[in-house]
Amino acid sequence: MRAFARLEATNMHKATEFRLEAHPLIPEPLERLEELANDLFYSWDHGVRSLFARIDLRLWQKVEHNPKLFLRRVAQDRLNEASEDRAFLAEYRRVLSSYDAYLEAGPGPEVTEKLDPEQALVAYFCAEFGFHESFPIYSGGLGILAGDHCKAASDLALPFVAVGLLYRQGYFIQSIDAHGQQIARYQSHSSDELPITPVEIDGNVLKVSVPFPDRDVVARVWEARVGHIRLYLLDSNTEENGPEDQDLTLQLYGGDESTRIGQEMLLGIGGTRVLEALGLKPTVWHINEGHAAFQILERCRNTMMNSELGFESALEAVAGATLFTTHTPVPAGHDIFPRALVHHALGRYLEEAGLDFQKVFALGAKDGGDSFNMTSLGLRGSRYHNGVSRIHGGVASMMEGDIWPQVPPAENPIGYITNGVHVPTFLAPEWSSLFDIQAPTWKSELRNPDFWEFIDQIPDYHYWSVHKALKQQMGEYIVRRLKRQHKRNGTGHSVTDRMTRQLISSEKDTLVIGFARRFATYKRATLIFADLERLERILTNQDRPVVLVFAGKAHPKDKPGQQLIKVIHDLSMHPSLMGHLILLEDYDQAMARRLLSGVDVWLNTPEYPKEASGTSGEKAALNGALNLSVLDGWWGEGYNGKNGWGIPPRDTELDPEFRNEEEARDLIDLIEFEVVPLYYDRASQGFSKGWVKRSKASMKSITPRFNAQRMVMDYVNNYYQPASQQGALLMAEGGQVAVALADWKARVRQAWPGVELRVVGCVKSSCPHNGAVELRVEAALNGLSAADVRVECLVSPECTGTHGSPGPDSFFLERESEAEGRTVFATRVQPPYPGLQTLRLRMYPYHESLTHPLEMGAMLWV
Repeated sequence: MRAFARLEATNMHKATEFRLEAHPLIPEPLERLEELANDLFYSWDHGVRSLFARIDLRLWQKVEHNPKLFLRRVAQDRLNEASEDRAFLAEYRRVLSSYDAYLEAGPGPEVTEKLDPEQALVAYFCAEFGFHESFPIYSGGLGILAGDHCKAASDLALPFVAVGLLYRQGYFIQSIDAHGQQIARYQSHSSDELPITPVEIDGNVLKVSVPFPDRDVVARVWEARVGHIRLYLLDSNTEENGPEDQDLTLQLYGGDESTRIGQEMLLGIGGTRVLEALGLKPTVWHINEGHAAFQILERCRNTMMNSELGFESALEAVAGATLFTTHTPVPAGHDIFPRALVHHALGRYLEEAGLDFQKVFALGAKDGGDSFNMTSLGLRGSRYHNGVSRIHGGVASMMEGDIWPQVPPAENPIGYITNGVHVPTFLAPEWSSLFDIQAPTWKSELRNPDFWEFIDQIPDYHYWSVHKALKQQMGEYIVRRLKRQHKRNGTGHSVTDRMTRQLISSEKDTLVIGFARRFATYKRATLIFADLERLERILTNQDRPVVLVFAGKAHPKDKPGQQLIKVIHDLSMHPSLMGHLILLEDYDQAMARRLLSGVDVWLNTPEYPKEASGTSGEKAALNGALNLSVLDGWWGEGYNGKNGWGIPPRDTELDPEFRNEEEARDLIDLIEFEVVPLYYDRASQGFSKGWVKRSKASMKSITPRFNAQRMVMDYVNNYYQPASQQGALLMAEGGQVAVALADWKARVRQAWPGVELRVVGCVKSSCPHNGAVELRVEAALNGLSAADVRVECLVSPECTGTHGSPGPDSFFLERESEAEGRTVFATRVQPPYPGLQTLRLRMYPYHESLTHPLEMGAMLWV
């Protein structure tokens, strides 16, 4: 590396000052430090990060754990000393050996049996990616999930590529002033501070352009290495663009509707063009939330250009290879644009692409309205769809039911895959070291629940000592953050001392409950304060004190969310609660790792069913914390009665204020009568055996079920493999299958309003157990044939007794006769259940090339 200096001029008090940054020369023995700094592998490998910290811990903390920035600013003598330190060099070689072995490892049979690495490629599009605090192109849960998805894809060595946008300022930096007001500040990051390199083809920087009204917007392309995979990021800050377009990728979720739709055109259309320019040919396209759904249009354009397919046939071919994942049941989380804006923004592109505006607009229309919903576009332009937990899958099916209007929501094509978290990223190094001793193969057993029974073999005192050490580190971290925050706000030292006294008291080992997430109103951050007098009595008990730690950001435009922050701040400064209620500013991944590994209890109180998944609780559980949460999102699947505490949600039809009161009472009851007594039931051993037992139950039950490797393999098995096969099927023989399917759908849509179905004759109301019932229905198919439909009888038990609720069983009726435009379908049904049961008859369109049997959304019931 060449040593050089950079000068920056500033003007303060009318005198020009120059800031000089002298870049060091990396000694030859340490030359691969640059390689490690440019691979986001460091974001989940503790060994890589520890190398930089060992060279200069203070600088490592000052540059906020950014290895690339660290190598620009570290003193030359520190590098020279490290290059001659035998112990450091031994660790350096060990880390490199581990890194090289990781990169050399190929996919396992569980991957290659589903996706041929030589033929298959998954393209994953998302508006944000949260790998590490040093790469601030994320805001919260969606980005962290996308980062974890990529990391797990790398661990599994999937044939996988990701696409996103490079934001120079990313999301905002939060400070909270002395009055509890959130202050949003943005900081620009230059490319040489980030783990990215420009993409070049034949020595030229790769750039793509996207047609905008009256101009082309150009984006340069950057590459981020993520272990085995690559992430390509589009950046509009190029000389070809005017100032407004240069700022298109300035901020994540910034600007107005015009900015947002412009970003989404760049992501979806431009991102597709990046892959095409690189010669990459994905067989599966994964649209992670609606921001990237415009890729559907660009892929239709490409398909039409490279074949003789029309728009409808091209859409079938594109949709068959596409998975759309929705992440939020909250309406504000879905981008909706007015017709006029869509027409203005897309008009020139659609004209050049040969796409009809009315047909395109119809793909995004919601409930026949005059606005364009990106989620609707994503669903209509894909044939595989999922929510991110079991509960959310059901909620999404209800929310988006208009896409399949005649199909019961429970049966429409939206499924679910519950989110998981990347264990190597969020598991504290102390736990990792303990697992290395207790069960050395644990990293390869992340999807094996039986293996994790080894947790019970860890001696309780050893288990608790790890947690206590992490808790102490968290306490020291919180004290440092509060001192810095209070010093800036002019808060007195006595206030800081009072606020942190519980955390620094090693004798008390105070119970700490953490709540850290985005401050949106539906997350009900202040629910715990519903009965403030009772809560204060619990928190300030001299013998059994409790500390509540809050952190999180509210969107700069979300005034109600910002008000929640002020309420908590004001309460934290109240003399009676000071030291028992702490509010931290600028929640990011670095703070998350401290809190998640140090708290005793992780609190989550969303308004059911608005928590799509909520993965922070999974991260806390990895580190032995116990979840205390409303049974929503992932916790509705994870809670087993022994691994934390669950708050049953009240009926959503009840008055919201009443629901809040009742659920708040449940919450305080659990804290007062179960959580606090169990934690302080220490007897003579100095810790609670019952608490450790429950903590172990949490760690061993949640880690193998809610990790990102399990999640990504679920995507491989349930969606990536089928979508790859379906996409290939539809494009076989030049897309003739797609053409036939599109023509068939057009014929069905035209005929279906005139289709009729009725029962022929009487259906017996009883029969012997081993007997059968004759069923006949007559259909007027309005020009369709019997082969175009399925007629089905669903049989469900009406009284299941002690046998649960099986069924319904399905019986298909076959064509019996046809005359004068009437087709009779018949079958014999032998009762599958004893006693009373219900028979329901229905008919829906069917074609062998459909991805999902009910994707047409058409159905008639007798």
